[in-house]
Amino acid sequence: MATERITFEGFSGHQLAARLDLPDGPHLGTALFAHCFTCSKDIPAARRIADRLAGMGIAVLRFDFTGLGHSGGEFENTSFSSNVADLREAAKYLANRGMAPGMLIGHSLGGAAVLRAAGGIDSVRAVVTLGAPFDPEHVTHNFGESLSEINKSGSAEVSLGGRPFRINKEFVEDVAAENLAPAIAGLKRALLVMHAPLDTVVGIENAQHIFTAAHHPKSFVTLDNADHLITNACDAEYAADVISAWAGRYMSLRQPAPPIGAPEGVVRVSEADPNGFMQDVNSGPLHHMIADEPLAYGGTNRGMSPYGYLASGLGACTSMTIRMYARRKGWPLKHVSVDVTHDKVHAQDASGATSAKIDSFHRKIHLTGNLDETQRQRLLEIADKCPVHKTLESSSHIETSLVPAG
Repeated sequence: MATERITFEGFSGHQLAARLDLPDGPHLGTALFAHCFTCSKDIPAARRIADRLAGMGIAVLRFDFTGLGHSGGEFENTSFSSNVADLREAAKYLANRGMAPGMLIGHSLGGAAVLRAAGGIDSVRAVVTLGAPFDPEHVTHNFGESLSEINKSGSAEVSLGGRPFRINKEFVEDVAAENLAPAIAGLKRALLVMHAPLDTVVGIENAQHIFTAAHHPKSFVTLDNADHLITNACDAEYAADVISAWAGRYMSLRQPAPPIGAPEGVVRVSEADPNGFMQDVNSGPLHHMIADEPLAYGGTNRGMSPYGYLASGLGACTSMTIRMYARRKGWPLKHVSVDVTHDKVHAQDASGATSAKIDSFHRKIHLTGNLDETQRQRLLEIADKCPVHKTLESSSHIETSLVPAG
């Protein structure tokens, strides 16, 4: 995944800092991510979701709202309405680059912002919220005793997430006046609501109100034990999995013709965790898997090992080949399954002496149906004719090249 560091002009005229995560392969769509109003574009959940979508061919723009992160301006001078305006400016920037967003993703108050902004962005077809408040005024309960000082003096410093922020009276009044219900009811876009039942910052009842106010197509997915910021890597991975699977249904991800010499297209493998071994495996925009190593080998065991994928390819090809043959013959094969195991064994030369180890795959084929013994034996023979079997038994040619830097 390539990343561009960019700036664009926000609603108030200040330069807003952003990251544009681009697919390594064809660009099939664009998403715009809005974070919580005390976060930045670089929170772990946003990075993981961007990684997964980029693997599908979806570019993702993440930006810091005015006065946050690396963006210009003063947060004290912002409001919920100005954040929504910044979001629309981000969408305009993308449209001017020929990358108008087809999906909006918003976390916390950013989720409320995308619900408000979506109706004014014609290119948007899908909206995702994570831990979003139904009533933006809900966020003011985090201001605690500072609310009275804000109302009295016009502004006050509050501590949010362990960091100081100066909040002004206009911000409080703006979120208090906001009513998202009409915007949600008139969304006319597919909606995915994601929320953790144990979220102590924005309660789960907010998700219920958002979901109830929306019309179909709409979906709700629980984030189980995740905290509000989705800081746990497993929770971020789950959210990314769900969003990427859901997005494929509502965004038009038309894959271009495969390159010459690769009839099934490119399988792209990229690191998902540079501190471990987990890999994202993408075959086109709609097929995603995770590869990993077992715990005993330093991995997190969240996906099959590379040899597991190799064995699964052999098993799948064997089963398909048997089914095609039985179907062509009209034989009563009801079901086929294949158990595959892999090991390293010592090779033997003609004298019986052992030499280097070679790979050994063991297949156990289960056939169900009213087959006679002749038919069963014939299907066993056919198993050895599966293309992957032939590939593994023959000498394959692997050509490797290094992609130029930059």
